Amino acid sequence: MKYIIFLGDGMADWPIGELQGKTILQAAHKPYMDMMARLGCTGMLKTVPDGFVPGSEVANMGVLGYDVNKVFEGRGVLEAANIGVGIRPGQMGMRCNIICVQNGCIKNHSAGHISTEEAGILIDALEQELGSDRVHFHKGIQYRHLLVIDGGDKRIVCIPPHDVPGQPFEPLLVKASVPEAEPTAELLNGLIMRSQQILAGHPVNLKRVAEGKDPANSIWPWSPGYRPQMKTLPELFPSIRHSSVISAVDLIKGIGHYAGMKVIDVEGATGLFDTNYGNKAKAAVDALRTDDFVYVHVEAPDEAGHEGNVSLKLRTVEDLDRRLIGPVYEAVKDWNEPVCFAVLPDHPTPCAHRTHTSDPVPFLIYRPGMKPDDVTCFDEDACKSGSYGLMRGIDFMALFIG
Repeated sequence: MKYIIFLGDGMADWPIGELQGKTILQAAHKPYMDMMARLGCTGMLKTVPDGFVPGSEVANMGVLGYDVNKVFEGRGVLEAANIGVGIRPGQMGMRCNIICVQNGCIKNHSAGHISTEEAGILIDALEQELGSDRVHFHKGIQYRHLLVIDGGDKRIVCIPPHDVPGQPFEPLLVKASVPEAEPTAELLNGLIMRSQQILAGHPVNLKRVAEGKDPANSIWPWSPGYRPQMKTLPELFPSIRHSSVISAVDLIKGIGHYAGMKVIDVEGATGLFDTNYGNKAKAAVDALRTDDFVYVHVEAPDEAGHEGNVSLKLRTVEDLDRRLIGPVYEAVKDWNEPVCFAVLPDHPTPCAHRTHTSDPVPFLIYRPGMKPDDVTCFDEDACKSGSYGLMRGIDFMALFIG
């Protein structure tokens, strides 16, 4: 048996008025997800343990079988692994967004989905102006970058920028949770304020403003942590000897690095609605030929949810079904060695809320020939009646590959 998970980031939602009270999953035309729900078994999954902020880093690690209470060290250090930055003992890594601030408020967490090329120029400028023996900026993808601080204290409170669109930024600046972390909080807040001075007049931003685009006029560091101590997937699940991860975002690839998975870069994978689903499908099928387990992550529904864009999120879910899950299923359904499928979100990103929530998410598992439960479609309400009931995220992988 081979195994593949399709993870639609932020795919779950709440009932939406313009969809006649349906959720995105209920309104979407998704014949392959519904077929697998009808022929397989379903349930609900609590992917975010109590006490944790509902982020993709926590949820995806839990789905893969990791106890985040023991191994979670923040988002930045996971992303660092994929961009080739080693976090040494004594260093603290943080996700460093480039955001748009307008009239003293956080307009959006992505600087209007700035391109990787433009953002790279800005990060280089920040490293030149603000970098030091202690502080370093490292380029990532689009608005997602990395800040590394020697001697940083992670006992600080940092608000993810995607949680607070439209809110004044100054009350949201970094705060120390213990007196010993005050110097780290002061350093970070100083970097934020100085970045705004540097970025405001940068030629990249002047050009963006002239073109009617949002300027990338501030950094926003968050999710601090040290190097994580994670076992590999084969150490957690001996039946998984070879595995792969396919994603457009550094976070998921970084988790894959620490998990001992092969990280597959797909041409045209963007993390947005225009991602190359065809190339992702081909990469997934090719990986299944050699690997026991493949993890396919699609960021697009989450980004649409953050924008509050109902029609775009609906489209991303339908594209996930029609252009990715369907082609993979059709390619492998007659293989001599059967393939077991799972489909689920990592967390909801409701369009009305525009950020993540901790609500349990629906999931399905389909193995050829398995005895199905009574659920006939895949959505938040239907899966509540599934035979798996309500499960913890950390238990999912053992169920899936068991």
